[in-house]
Amino acid sequence: MLKLLIKKQLAEVFRNYFYNPKKNEMRSKGSVIAWFVFFVLIMVGMLGGMFTFLAVTLCKPLSLEGIDWLYFTIMSGLAIVFGAFGSVFNTFSGLYLSKDNDLLLSLPIPIKYIIISRLMNVYLLGTMYSATVMLPTLIVYWVIAGITLSSVICGLLLFITVTAIVMILSCVLGWVVAKISQKIKTKSFITVAASLAFIAAYYFVYFKAQTLIRNLIANAQIYGDKIKGSAYWLYLFGRMGEGSFGATAIFVCASAVLLAIVWFVLTRSFLSIATSSGKVEKIKYVEKSVKEKSSFGALLGKEFAKFTSSPNYMLNCGLGVLFIPVFGVLMLIKGRELLPILNDVFAQKAGSVCVLVCAMLCAISSMNDMAAPSVSLEGKNLWIAKVLPIEPKTVLYSKLSMHLILTMIPMIFSIICAAIVLEASSVDKLLICAIALLFVLFSSAGNLAVGLKMPNLTWTNELVPIKQSGAVLIAMFGSWAIVAVFAGLYLLIGYKIGSTPFLGIWAALLAAGSALLLRWLKTKGSRTFAEL
Repeated sequence: MLKLLIKKQLAEVFRNYFYNPKKNEMRSKGSVIAWFVFFVLIMVGMLGGMFTFLAVTLCKPLSLEGIDWLYFTIMSGLAIVFGAFGSVFNTFSGLYLSKDNDLLLSLPIPIKYIIISRLMNVYLLGTMYSATVMLPTLIVYWVIAGITLSSVICGLLLFITVTAIVMILSCVLGWVVAKISQKIKTKSFITVAASLAFIAAYYFVYFKAQTLIRNLIANAQIYGDKIKGSAYWLYLFGRMGEGSFGATAIFVCASAVLLAIVWFVLTRSFLSIATSSGKVEKIKYVEKSVKEKSSFGALLGKEFAKFTSSPNYMLNCGLGVLFIPVFGVLMLIKGRELLPILNDVFAQKAGSVCVLVCAMLCAISSMNDMAAPSVSLEGKNLWIAKVLPIEPKTVLYSKLSMHLILTMIPMIFSIICAAIVLEASSVDKLLICAIALLFVLFSSAGNLAVGLKMPNLTWTNELVPIKQSGAVLIAMFGSWAIVAVFAGLYLLIGYKIGSTPFLGIWAALLAAGSALLLRWLKTKGSRTFAEL
């Protein structure tokens, strides 16, 4: 029974490698092999290669300084963080709040078997992620510093200890996430906030990595002495990789004790968490009047509810809501330093800075493409919008308005910030404002038109219309192409007529294009929607 449960858990993890949710059928053997090859290339080739490069960069200079332990402390710490982060959300959903908890608990299966199978799943996933760091760490050290029997034995025990720590952290953090998820209502916003925090942390580390590594190598001895003095246990942890049997024995025993504690707590709390239905508030009915909404207002509210209830929708199609005002703030902070530099670079082409600022505003607004998948996201529920006594154009305009509201409001703020720091005539500033807002209108109407002409209503996973549809691809690259043509034309020939006439021409073109698209949505687009 335990073997079957472990097999079931692993099958769930790699379900998408064997099953195609888009076509609702099993994949062919060739497709399964291709997916696993791709997986190996990502884990071994990309991630393993990245950490191998880091290991090579750190190992030799630290080994020459005689502080090999610091190398193992740093790399093992990275392995623990990477492994815990990679498996914590699987722990949250797979160990504590799995969808099949009720089914398994109703069967004559010992609870300890269910816990062991899921812990095995957590351990294997954590090991997979941490191995992409630890295996290059050990191999690079053995190649550069030489192989001894003690370094091999203690190095392998270090690897096992790291995987044990990863599982302990995954269980603890997964328990915290599970507890929080039972008490909050707006889980979608929590997911978006956590994802954005991770993205911000990733790029911060990415851009600071080289500086941090150079600083570490240059002051390795100083940092090593500080760690020895204030965090001696980190020194002992790194000594495991060097081949210290004493340090290895201490951490292996400590890990075993912590695993026993986790098992003890888990066996006594698992049932209460797995069978919990979360926090349910008692609501007392109070009779009150409700303001009647127009059909358009109700549809617009539905579009906003759909957007805010889906983390995938917000993260993939609505990042501009955050980044557009961020761009405005950056213009206020750094604009007075950067814009004069651009003026010097394009001194021979007067007005280039105005056009480039306008192009940046348009480019950042193209990060919002909510309208493109909005029709496809109706999916099998499309019939509801079609049978209601509402004109098709009202449904389409509600989708368009959601895109416009979420993009134009932050865009107005960003335009004001850019106008404050931009040294240009009042006419140019007004034209920049007009072009940025008209581009939002044009791109949103164009995105909706493309989504209407290329709908996908048979999806089984909402990520398909959001990330994998041709409409979203065309909407995204089409907007970028227009921005590139706008800026490129001015730098090539447009500067000869000056920025004011050039911006005026583009404002007129975007206004005409927007009018045509809105007319199409009202007429042919509405008929197309009715025929879906």
